[in-house]
Amino acid sequence: MKKKRISAKSRNLAKKTLKEKKMPSKELKIFKKILLKYKEDIADQIKHISDNTLKKSQRDAAGDISSYTLHMADMATDTYDREFSLDLASNERKLLYEIDDALKRIDEKNFGICEKCSKSINKPRLKALPYTRMCLDCQRGLENIK
Repeated sequence: MKKKRISAKSRNLAKKTLKEKKMPSKELKIFKKILLKYKEDIADQIKHISDNTLKKSQRDAAGDISSYTLHMADMATDTYDREFSLDLASNERKLLYEIDDALKRIDEKNFGICEKCSKSINKPRLKALPYTRMCLDCQRGLENIK
């Protein structure tokens, strides 16, 4: 089987295409600043959830200072609220992971490139979801599969 030779013109075109996909350093700095702000805000939210949910007893969280026992319905409501808060914190932690991964892509200079099709992710999508991994078309395809 013969090896197919790639012409110099094709190699240069491939390099040029890759350069065109890479985002300018100035824009990378802007997105990095946005992502770091998101990260700080989410870390604060997780801390707040943790302080209000995990470090208090059910009685303290409900504001009950009486010596009477809690009613079963009150306990169920408190348990639901605690579980809901823990779910929120879990989702926030997942978002922190996505943000950290986006910051890593910025450092590696491949931020803004779809992980599935390798095309550039359009700027409005990146402004709305700066931690996104895929272009809109690939994301839609992924969601339709699920």
